[in-house]
Amino acid sequence: MSKALIIVALFLTLIAATVLIAQKRGQVAMRKAPQTGEMVTTLSGQIVHVERYGPEDAPPIVLIHGASGSTYDMTFRLAPALADRYRVYVVDRPGFGYSPALSDESLAAQVQTLRDAIATVEPRKVMVLGHSYGGAAALEWALQDQDNVLGLVLVSAASHEWEGDPSLFYRTLATPVIGDIFAWMLMAYVPSPVLTSEIDAVFAPQHAPEGYTASFQPRLALRPATQTLNARQRVTLKAQLRDMMPDYPSLTLPIESVHGTADTTVGLEIHAAPLARDVASDHLVRLEGLGHMPHQVATQDVVAAVDRLTARLAGR
Repeated sequence: MSKALIIVALFLTLIAATVLIAQKRGQVAMRKAPQTGEMVTTLSGQIVHVERYGPEDAPPIVLIHGASGSTYDMTFRLAPALADRYRVYVVDRPGFGYSPALSDESLAAQVQTLRDAIATVEPRKVMVLGHSYGGAAALEWALQDQDNVLGLVLVSAASHEWEGDPSLFYRTLATPVIGDIFAWMLMAYVPSPVLTSEIDAVFAPQHAPEGYTASFQPRLALRPATQTLNARQRVTLKAQLRDMMPDYPSLTLPIESVHGTADTTVGLEIHAAPLARDVASDHLVRLEGLGHMPHQVATQDVVAAVDRLTARLAGR
């Protein structure tokens, strides 16, 4: 056999091994983090994974996870903390967790699908809580249908255009073919300690709570299709927020924002502070010294924001 054929054979063997290892890891991740809610079909035929908690007659609130997330982020601490007195709906954004992806990957299309899914299971107006990218989704929800949203709770929410380009990591993953190959390799070969370290870095200057990484099951987000979708959404978010910004002053519904002063992922002064200036009804609480994950490390501060919104809606 010639050297060229040997190289081709080794390359094909590496590809086959990578795919098999990645598929096995994906199957293990799904067994460890099974679907726990229901698959809700909208009138337009889209499907969304929705979990329900709390009394049916309690005030309804929808929880939307951020980038690379799933329902497993919101159900670790926040949903249980709210479920004693709220009707909590936790959703997987399209293409994440157990919700199928959409052909239209825009924030607007995601939100329309989530709105339609929630409308099929909850006839009342809802409060919407979003974390990080999910906060941008919450704002888009209000811009699309302000009259049918009770109010928003924004947690470390992305809301405004920022300087600079997306990281090389996400630009590479968002590149056709190259990104797909990169995603399969990451799924197959990134060791668990590296994932644990990366998750802990998102919490900085705090640390991930004990048990969070095991509960969150990061390899759900490492599935190649999810990785590349997440990268494309991160790359395009800046422009979508730029288009949303001029409409923020039209928002009059009550908004409670909580944002850590030490958040280096979604900076307070770039996002939450300008939003509070743009929207008269936005009440911003600065969480001193906290990073990007207050719903995990300061859960009661986030619950308090939901309670404040409820009180405002009741006129108290």
